[in-house]
Amino acid sequence: MRGNGDIKMLVTGTSLFLALALAATPAFAHVGGEGLAGGLVSGFTHPIFGPDHVIAMVAVGLWGAFLGMPAMWVLPVVFPLVMAVGGALGVAGVPIPQVETGIALSAVLLGLAVAAAFRPPLWIAALLVGAFAIFHGHAHGAELPHAANPLAYSVGFVIATGLLHLCGIAFGLLAARPLGAAAVRVAGALIAAGGVYFLAA
Repeated sequence: MRGNGDIKMLVTGTSLFLALALAATPAFAHVGGEGLAGGLVSGFTHPIFGPDHVIAMVAVGLWGAFLGMPAMWVLPVVFPLVMAVGGALGVAGVPIPQVETGIALSAVLLGLAVAAAFRPPLWIAALLVGAFAIFHGHAHGAELPHAANPLAYSVGFVIATGLLHLCGIAFGLLAARPLGAAAVRVAGALIAAGGVYFLAA
């Protein structure tokens, strides 16, 4: 059973993320913000205003929490680390085919993994999450050279990614309760359905 300290930390992080997300305006959702603050806000809001990114990043935390320790922390760490590699490829202009398709598929497969209560070995789960992180990172990296402050932009989207993972973990903690486990699996199914929608669109 997880300690109250962990739960309080997750609730606090999720609350902070939601407050910042609500305070952000769509005007900053693009990379054209000015200066350090503009670059940071642009990077932070870029994943938030991309619903395909949002559901996939939440799914990473959700699946990690569903799998339990150590996956609950390993998967949300693997994702941004590998995402940075994908981002570097995007900045360098290295083409990756079907990036948007890969992003949508990540939501489909991660959502299905939660919905089906798929419990693979940790290395397989980390490999799957890392593979999808390449696509998400490339999408962010391709826009990075146009940012007013690339470093601040990078910090912003990494923070947003981490907080989206925390949202998934916070919800995934419900899996420890009988009805909560069903709710988490339903959430996985909804994420998969969202991914199918983005694939079709």
